[in-house]
Amino acid sequence: MKLTKRSTTELPPTVKHSAEAATFMVVGGKSMQNPHESERTSLAENAAPEQSHSRQTSRERPVSQPIGPSESLPQPGSFEAPKRTPFAGVDRTFKANLARLTQGITPAGLALAYFDWLTHLMLAPGKQLQLVEKAGRKAARLSMYAAGSVADPKTPPCIDPLPQDHRFSDEGWRGWPYNLIYQSFLLNQQWWHNATTEIDGLSSRSQAVVSFVTRQLLDMVSPSNFLWTNPEITRVTLEQGGGNLLQGIQNAFDDWQRSDLGQPPVGTEQYQAGKNVAATPGKVIYQNRLIELIQYLPTTEEVFPEPILIVPAWIMKYYILDLSPGRSLVEYLVSLGHTVFILSWKNPGPEDRYLGMDDYQRLGVMAALDAVSKIVPNRKVHAAGYCLGGTLLTIAAATMGRDGDDRLASMTLLASQNDFSDAGELGLFISESQVSYLEHMMWDQGYLDTHQMAGAFHILRSNDLIWSRMVHNYMLGKRKPFNDLMAWNADLTRMPYRMHSEYLRRLFLRNDLATGRYVVNDRPVWFGDIRVPCFAVGTVMDHVAPWRSVYKIHLQECREVTFVLTSGGHNTGIVSEPGHPRCQFQIGTRVPNGAYRDPDSWQTETPYTEGSWWPAWEAWLAQRSGEKVAPPSLGAPESRYRPRRDAPGIYVLQR
Repeated sequence: MKLTKRSTTELPPTVKHSAEAATFMVVGGKSMQNPHESERTSLAENAAPEQSHSRQTSRERPVSQPIGPSESLPQPGSFEAPKRTPFAGVDRTFKANLARLTQGITPAGLALAYFDWLTHLMLAPGKQLQLVEKAGRKAARLSMYAAGSVADPKTPPCIDPLPQDHRFSDEGWRGWPYNLIYQSFLLNQQWWHNATTEIDGLSSRSQAVVSFVTRQLLDMVSPSNFLWTNPEITRVTLEQGGGNLLQGIQNAFDDWQRSDLGQPPVGTEQYQAGKNVAATPGKVIYQNRLIELIQYLPTTEEVFPEPILIVPAWIMKYYILDLSPGRSLVEYLVSLGHTVFILSWKNPGPEDRYLGMDDYQRLGVMAALDAVSKIVPNRKVHAAGYCLGGTLLTIAAATMGRDGDDRLASMTLLASQNDFSDAGELGLFISESQVSYLEHMMWDQGYLDTHQMAGAFHILRSNDLIWSRMVHNYMLGKRKPFNDLMAWNADLTRMPYRMHSEYLRRLFLRNDLATGRYVVNDRPVWFGDIRVPCFAVGTVMDHVAPWRSVYKIHLQECREVTFVLTSGGHNTGIVSEPGHPRCQFQIGTRVPNGAYRDPDSWQTETPYTEGSWWPAWEAWLAQRSGEKVAPPSLGAPESRYRPRRDAPGIYVLQR
C-alpha cells in the first residue's frame, strides 16, 4: 500500500464506487440525518474560520459529503487504494464474519500462544516432574481435608479463595459434599496456574495470554455456576419450589429480547440523561460534527478566574462525571466556584469511519480549548482528561508545549495511561495478529460496535460481570438494584474504524507516545514539552488502566506531579463523591526534578487518608487559581460560541 507523507497508519482500501460509498451515508433507504433536526442549527457557523491559538494543519482530506445541512468535515488522510483482488476480498469477508463469532479475538493469536506454551512445556521435563509432584501433593491435601471434615465439620479448609473471589462465601459451601467440591476446584485452579507460569524459555506475553485464557475457561466450569453443585441455588430452589428458576427464565427471556431489539437492560429507564443524570444546569455553547461543548451555569456569586475543561473518553458517555445530584463531579466543582466546561462526544456511525486520532485532537480538545479561550479570555485553563480522554489531552498538551502555546494552567489525568508498555490484561491481546483481525471486522461495519467493546471489558472481570451475574439473575431469580452508574454503563458507544485502528497500533502496539515517535502535524511530540503541574489519579482495582501503568507519569516528565491512588476500580474509584462509604486514598507530590520512587515503595510509604479524593483535587486546583471574580458570560454571544440548547445536548442521546 502506498501512503502519502501525511498518512499516519496503513488502512484498508477506500471505497471507489459510488454504489459502495452510498452505503456509508444511507441506511435502509434513508439518509443519515440528525434525528433532532427540528432543533438543529446550522453547523456551518460553528465551523466558520476564526483565528485559533493552536497551529493548524494545511491538510485537506476529501470524503463523501453528508446529506443534510452544510457542515465542516474533517478530511481523512489521503491514501491510494491497493489493487483489489478477489482473494483479498475473500479473506476480509471471512475474517470479518469470524470476528463476530469470536467477539473480535483472533483464534490465530490464541493458537500461537498455546503452541508456544505447550512446546516449551514439552521441552521442560523438570517442570513436568514438578507438576506431577504438585498434583500428588494437592490430592493428598484434599484427602486429608476430606477425612478431617468428616470428623470435625469446622476443619479449616486446605486452600482459601483469593480476597476478591466471593463465589464461595455462602455458608452452604462449608457443608458436605460442597466443601469438597469447591476445595477441589480451587486446588485444580491453583495447579493450572502453576502449569501455565514459570516455564523456562516461554515468552512473558505467551505466558500471560495462556494463563489469562486458562483462568477464563476454568471460571466457566466453576461449581458455583451450576444448579447441582451450588448449595445456595439448591437451597433457594427447595425453599421456593423452583420459583426462582421460573423467575430466572423470565429474566433471561427479557434480557434476550431487549438485546435482540437493541434495547437497554431492565432498569435503565429509571435514569434519563437531562432528568436525573447529566442534570447539572448548563448550555451547549459550541457544536461540530464530533463534539458538543457544554458550559455549566455558575451557582456562586464569584468564581475562580481559571476555567476547567474536562475531556472525557469517547469510549463512554460523558455523564459518568455528571451522575445523579450528589454524585456528580461536575456539580461538585461548580458548587465550589469553578467554571466548568465538558466535551460531549458524538456516537459515531458508519459515515465516521475515517475519523482518526488527529481529528479527535483537532475537532475535540483543540476546538474546545479555542472556545473556552474565547469565552474566558486572557485566562489559562485547568484541563482534565479521563481514561482515553486523558491520553488525548496529554498529546494535545505536548503539542501545545512544542508549539509554544501556553494556554494551560495545569493538567489532570484520571485513570489515564500514556505509556502502554505495561497496560495490564487489556493489552494481552494487542498484537499484530489481533489488530489486523479486528481491523477486518471494523472495516466491514465502519466502527467497533458497542456490544463488541463491552464484551472485551466484561472478559477482564468475568467472575463479577458474567458468571456471578448469571447465577444471581437467572438461577436465583433476582435482580440487583439498578443505580445511576449501572445505567451509564449500559449506555454504550462506538469507536470509529480509523481512530480505533490508530489507537491500537500507534499507542498499544508500538507505544509511540512514550517513545517520542507519536507525530502530530508532521513532527513528533514529547512529554518533556509539557511544563505545567500535573495531578494524576490511579485506582487500586483498575483492570483498564492499571495504577502502576498510570504511575509511569513520574518517568515521563521532570515537572511537578501529584499522584493519587484511590480505592475502587476504573469507574467506581473516579466516581467517589464525599460521603461515599469505604473510600480511602493515598496522595503524594514529587517536586520538579525530585527523586523518583518506584510504585511499590510509594504505596508502602505513603499514608492513607479516609474519604473521597475529590476535596484534595479541588484544593489543588484552588491553590493554582487566582482570586475569585464575577462569573464569565454564558458563551460568547458576539461570536459563534453562543448558547444553543440546554445541557446535556443531543449527542449524548444518540444510541
